[in-house]
This record gives sequence, C-alpha cells and structure tokens, in this order.
Amino acid sequence: MTKKTILITGTSSGIGKATVLAFAKMGWNVAATQRTPEKEQDFTIYPNVKLYALDVTSLESIQHAFTQVQKDFGKIEVVVNNAGYGVDGAFEEMSDEIIEKQFDTNVFGLMRITREAIKLMRPTGGGKIIQISSMGGKITFPLYSIYHATKFAVEGFTESLHYEVAQFNIQLKLVEPGPIVTDFYGRSRQFVKPITTKSYDGFIDKFNTAAEKVMKDAEGPEVVAKTIYKAATDSTNQMRFPVGKPGPLLLILRKLLSDKLYFLMVRKSYNL
Repeated sequence: MTKKTILITGTSSGIGKATVLAFAKMGWNVAATQRTPEKEQDFTIYPNVKLYALDVTSLESIQHAFTQVQKDFGKIEVVVNNAGYGVDGAFEEMSDEIIEKQFDTNVFGLMRITREAIKLMRPTGGGKIIQISSMGGKITFPLYSIYHATKFAVEGFTESLHYEVAQFNIQLKLVEPGPIVTDFYGRSRQFVKPITTKSYDGFIDKFNTAAEKVMKDAEGPEVVAKTIYKAATDSTNQMRFPVGKPGPLLLILRKLLSDKLYFLMVRKSYNL
C-alpha cells in the first residue's frame, strides 16, 4: 500500500511538532516545514520525515518547498496550515507594522499555502487542506483583538472557499483549539506593552492573572495532533473540529447565550 504524504507548516514546536510525530508514527510520509530546519533534531529517527525550509510570508519560499516535496514524495494528500503566532495587548498601542505582520503570517501566509495546495491537488484528484484556526476564530477574549481578527478571517475564508474547490474533491477542514500548552503563550507570544499610557495596566494585570489560572488546566499539543489526524482521515463533510477544554463548551455557550449574557460571563471569568 502506498504511503500517503502530509505537508505541515510551523513544525519547530507545539502543535506542529506534535503533529509531525503523530503522523510519522502512523506511517505517513511527512514533509515538515520550518523557517530554520537546520536547527531541528527531534525528527532524525524517523526515515519517513523530511525537513524543508519554508517561510509562509515568502511566496518564493513556499513554491520552492512544494516543488521539493513533490520531487521527494510525489502526490501530497494533506496540507496542514499550522504556522502562526499570537499578538496581544491594548489595541491602542499597536502599530501598523505589528498588525500587518500578524496578518501576513496568520492570514496571508495561510492563503498563500492554500493556493499552492489547490494548484497541486486539483489536477491530481483532490486532497485535504486543514487550517489550524482557534476557538478564537469563533469567540473573543480581551487584549487579543488583532489575533482574533486573523482567526475570524481564516474561518470566513475557509468556509467560503470550500464551495469552490469541492468540485475538485478538495476538502477544507478547520481545527479549532482552545487553550493548549504550547509556545503560543511563551516564545511565540508577542505582547505589546503599553508605552504611551498606563490606563490599561490594571486591566492587563487582572486579565493575565485569570488567564494563568485557565492555563493550569490546559491540555498538551498531542490532543490537537490527534484531532488533526481525525480531520485528515475523515470521510464525511464535517468541516469544524473543536478541541482542547474548555473550548468546545465555550463555543456551545456562545451559540446559546445572548451577547449580553456571554459578555458578562467573560468579564466575570477575568474579574474585569
């Protein structure tokens, strides 16, 4: 039986790395992409994993990586758009540069990868494109306005696009993690500290204190990797795959509660 091939972006840590390991152990060919693959050491024991340099903000880098993966593995059955990071802080303090960089990675980078994947999958009988969105693409929390904007964009883009490519047997899936223990809250976090005003200091302190408590109960990236595998092997038309407590519950509450009640619940949760 021919091995299937999956291409995953943003595999240097967290969800991306856990997903590479999960698919490698299941016997898939894995094209693991990173901006600096020469630093990677954890995949060397897997002969079915190959590393490629890829920067989602560079179309030339993306096209070169896709060409190399095709040469090495042939058909690519699944592409996982995982590369991304989070900007948080008071919106008033965010420069255009910070906002544009966040969108360039989380939205435009994802779109670039998706477009190249469609070009490859359309003439070869189809495939699956899995977007790593977030519960933050359906619901919001304080201080993450720009990050939420990118994930809401991913959700809308993906839902609309799926109508266009279904005729080519290309499926789009959205994996929507809740709080997960990854570098999202560490190395990959970009907190914009207020400089011009101290008006937000108390608000930020309250939010961060409450958020730390939430993260104590967070699950590891392996639970997301399992959900990505489920999406990659899913034979139904299910599009959305929420994962990571309390994400799925919060998504249900957002649907059931009025704006007034939901916003009140969030404020109380963070002592705001």
